[in-house]
Amino acid sequence: MALSPPLLIAHRGESVDAPENTLAAINLAWQRGAAAVEIDVQLTADHKIVVIHDTDTLRVAGIKKVIKKSRLHDLANLDVAHFFKPTFAPQHLPTLQQVLDTVPPHGKLVIELKSNASIVPYLTHLLNKSHLQPHQIEIIAFDANTLALAKTQMPQYKMLWLLDLDYYWPWWLLWINPNKLVLKAKLMGFDGVNVWAGRVITSSFVDHFHQSNLLVYTWTVNNPMQAQALQNMGVDGITTDKAHWMANQLLP
Repeated sequence: MALSPPLLIAHRGESVDAPENTLAAINLAWQRGAAAVEIDVQLTADHKIVVIHDTDTLRVAGIKKVIKKSRLHDLANLDVAHFFKPTFAPQHLPTLQQVLDTVPPHGKLVIELKSNASIVPYLTHLLNKSHLQPHQIEIIAFDANTLALAKTQMPQYKMLWLLDLDYYWPWWLLWINPNKLVLKAKLMGFDGVNVWAGRVITSSFVDHFHQSNLLVYTWTVNNPMQAQALQNMGVDGITTDKAHWMANQLLP
């Protein structure tokens, strides 16, 4: 399946050089020629979809507001460039609609669902109104049931199941059966998996998925030697905090 170089995905935008999940980071990625940008989305109390990784705003804004308990207007004026102070201009929490409007004709937006299944109908409505083509949107989630529901509502988009595997435990303590993962992914209608780039990933692991016509993406890779090894294994996508820089490090 992976006969060409992997898709390089800018993790939360160009998140080393600009505040993650902000329009500044996302637009910087597009300006630098990114093929794809990954963002995290959550549902507010008034059913608006905002772009943020954490369940609250404390880490990015220095003020704690729980996303699912807050209305959009409660979040709108927060400065989510907190980590970049005092060198970065204030940034506001973007809505998914604002991010959709940034995607250029060549771009792909990878949307990670951080909320539960309650976000699916609102996401479906928003994406159905989008000017983007189906190949420009992919959806990922750790919660297989939420992702499966999204697939039934939006079958036109590729959906990849996020797996942390050896993110929390050393690889040598785990017994991973890729055949079982392949079977579940196929049964739930997914188009592939997006796997933590740990020791579990080998050429054999990747081949198990490719033999069933499933994609294999990896996250989050900032070491060019590791990225090169993953490319050599045939992975289809590599998520990185430094997409522009990484693109210049990899060999064809």
